[in-house]
Amino acid sequence: MRILFPVLFCSLLCTAPASAQSSIAGASGEATAAAASAEPSPAPIKPVKPIRKAPVEAAKSKTLDMGLGYSYVSQTGSQSKRLGLQGADASFTIGFSRLGITADMGYARASNVLGTGRQSSVFTYLAGPVFHHRVHHSFDSYVHVLVGGARVSGPILTNGGTILLGGWTTGYAWAVGGGVEYWATNSMAIRTGADYLRTSFYDSSLAVRGQGNLRTTASVVYYFGKGSRGQRRLAP
Repeated sequence: MRILFPVLFCSLLCTAPASAQSSIAGASGEATAAAASAEPSPAPIKPVKPIRKAPVEAAKSKTLDMGLGYSYVSQTGSQSKRLGLQGADASFTIGFSRLGITADMGYARASNVLGTGRQSSVFTYLAGPVFHHRVHHSFDSYVHVLVGGARVSGPILTNGGTILLGGWTTGYAWAVGGGVEYWATNSMAIRTGADYLRTSFYDSSLAVRGQGNLRTTASVVYYFGKGSRGQRRLAP
């Protein structure tokens, strides 16, 4: 009996801490599970579609420009000799993107023709379509076809060697040509061009015939409106 009581007492002491530990572990496991179940689950991530913008159509912008400059006309003279005339040229253009309508007036003259002390002159008034094409960010090219009229005057050397001092004609005229523009600023450009200019005047037999003239121009062009250079280049 003396041995039985100490054995029972030791077994009670050993089983008590084990049961306490198991109850604590169970309680902590239940608390952890409860905390995990209490946390909200993350919402599902939906794929975001890329935003696509509709293509912007090329804008159609109107431009207005006015040019003023120098003109040189190589005119067919008497007896197949050419005569050089110098003067001024003015133009006004209404454009829609790269296509426009231009009006052009030019006046050139030469003094002391045939040693007579008289002058020869060519005055033209023309209008027609013009098309611009970009070559470089600072350069544009253009071509135009112009029709209208011209007044040509000057001395006439006849087949008999007589010089008539006061001949002049007014008639149909046209010009075909082109050139380039250099943009100095967004609203100002320097334009140079060359044209084949067709007019009419008296020949040495005093018959009115067509004249094939060559005309070159150099002008300073001003474009009205803010951002005129960019407006022309909105079109592809």
